[in-house]
Amino acid sequence: MYSHQLDTFIQVADAGSFSKAAETMFISATAVMKQINLLESNLAVQLFDRTPRGLTLTDAGKSYYQDAKYMIQYAKDAQVRAKNAMQSNKNIIRFGSSLTTPCQFLVEVWPRIHEILPELKFEIVNFENTPENAREILKNMGQNIDVVAGIFDETMLTLRGCDAKELLRVPICCAVSIYHPLAQKKRLSVKDLYGQKLMLMKRNWSKYTDLLRDDLWEHHPDIEIVDFSFYNLEAFNQCEHDNVLLMAVPQWANVHPLLKIIPVDWKHEIPFGLLYSHTPSQIVKDFVQATAKVFALDLNQ
Repeated sequence: MYSHQLDTFIQVADAGSFSKAAETMFISATAVMKQINLLESNLAVQLFDRTPRGLTLTDAGKSYYQDAKYMIQYAKDAQVRAKNAMQSNKNIIRFGSSLTTPCQFLVEVWPRIHEILPELKFEIVNFENTPENAREILKNMGQNIDVVAGIFDETMLTLRGCDAKELLRVPICCAVSIYHPLAQKKRLSVKDLYGQKLMLMKRNWSKYTDLLRDDLWEHHPDIEIVDFSFYNLEAFNQCEHDNVLLMAVPQWANVHPLLKIIPVDWKHEIPFGLLYSHTPSQIVKDFVQATAKVFALDLNQ
């Protein structure tokens, strides 16, 4: 369970003072202050600036505020899922869904998976797309989330401590603002990218991205590569706001309403599949096998 100091921290941040938070929580202002002081001591960071006019969040406090809300909700959701699991279901797959790990593809193939495993049900577990969440969820697959669908490579699996089943190779595309001149095209040539800025994940994130990067540096120096460190909403917003291009895959078509994902005439691809624990349960094994069978049939048609 999460520490209830997180609840106190949220109340104080929203109220802007110890006394107002205390009134809301029906405890003394001294008790509230002690909880915040203890939390700051345990974290070894200052969360609030104390001023005569009240409290304001420090930069560290603003960051922790967002994560604290997520941790509280995640803990509550985990409790509900644990109760559900205890009461009945050994046949539920908990499917993690985030900005870059959408579960839409599962909805599309679910009827055929259900034909193979009619007793199986699935539960969608949303999680916020942050480096910390992604790392912890993948490292602890099988605890609160059983399966995540997304792009991957062998390096990532080793670093994150999970396994994966490749379902298909997806083409590396470019996301562009719907207001960008290139958005009128249904397909891009590499020369269409000349004079453009292309956002690529930093080196060593994926060997497939690095192969694309090296190809562009060697053969297409007129494309300016812009490094970034993580796929989150900020990256997609930057693509739209700055009118630059962003490496993307077709599965992210619905991530941002003002972006269009367009295929490019190069041969660069990246694996897409199901990520799961090194030691999956039997129902997870069955689900992965059934999903792979459905995709194999599609590819052979």
